Amino acid sequence: MTGIDRPRVPRRICILRLSALGDCANVVPTVRTLQAARPDVQICWIINRAEASLVAELPGVECLVYDKRGGRAAIADLRRQLAGRRFDAFLNMHASWRANRISLLIKADRRIGFDTRRARDAQRLFVRERIAPVSSRHVVDGFLAFAAAVGADEPVMDWRVPVADADRAKAHAMLGSDDDREILFISPCSSHTRRNWLAERYAAVADHAVCRHGMRVILVGGPSDLEKQIGTAIEMAMSEQAENFIGATNLKQLIALFERGRLLVTPDSGPAHMANATDITTISLHAATDPRRSGAYRSQRFCVDYFAEAAARYRNATPDTVKWGARIEDDDQVMALIPVSAVTQRIDEAMAEGRA
Repeated sequence: MTGIDRPRVPRRICILRLSALGDCANVVPTVRTLQAARPDVQICWIINRAEASLVAELPGVECLVYDKRGGRAAIADLRRQLAGRRFDAFLNMHASWRANRISLLIKADRRIGFDTRRARDAQRLFVRERIAPVSSRHVVDGFLAFAAAVGADEPVMDWRVPVADADRAKAHAMLGSDDDREILFISPCSSHTRRNWLAERYAAVADHAVCRHGMRVILVGGPSDLEKQIGTAIEMAMSEQAENFIGATNLKQLIALFERGRLLVTPDSGPAHMANATDITTISLHAATDPRRSGAYRSQRFCVDYFAEAAARYRNATPDTVKWGARIEDDDQVMALIPVSAVTQRIDEAMAEGRA
């Protein structure tokens, strides 16, 4: 298409993507793509409260926060916020029954949902158009297809979100300035507990990073009791020393930490996708989920992929024959399919390459 006959991106766009943290991080390139195609675009993003703390300060984006714990009152509040508003295009980037219900509150000239492979929970009944099928399985490419559907077909692969000076100052104070070792961050937990690797294996990987590469190891994560317990278990299982920052940062401070890091080891989790906003190399661990769909996008070749082994053991299938988007979270041993050697190999490969 030439610049003359390319359809003009509509000005008033509503995005519905409530969660999860990693998925919302992966919507940011779609926002950037829309803004690059039409600088005066007005984007309204309906999103859950926790995820809004990551993206709410994006320039040119208005976040309408939905509190999923609020029941009918939350729906009523969202209805009030949307009253009298009409959009040129509604991009329904969340296929779920809750999102379907919320979508009924949104008035728009165009209502666009996922293609047949990506849609579920009868989303097709709540939209009038679908994105074009995308050969890639990755969620990022699926989200970008929404931008292409409204005329923004030159992707801007930019995950950055505003990080306040105070958040960078906090990260700087936590890391200090008198240690010039390269940093391996370990974010050991996902919101899906059966995507979590074993604490003793994280510990072995951390010891390898210290002994083989002279790295500084820092544990990061949220404030939940489980994350704190796993962090402590990793420390106790290590022969070397790690620093434990679990529960000590907000999301923006975590990104500021990643800006100073060399490597991140984590399961399929929010931090794996938030880290795309920085130059850190992410080694994401996959047995419960398919890295072709949810691997850390900018570090896909460093993913540790045991999804085929999990599909064979738990589904008697292959990654290409299991149901689209399948999560193999049958028991606590799924992630145990990943050996320590597979992760240390990725660390060695990444360190051998030097910084990008």
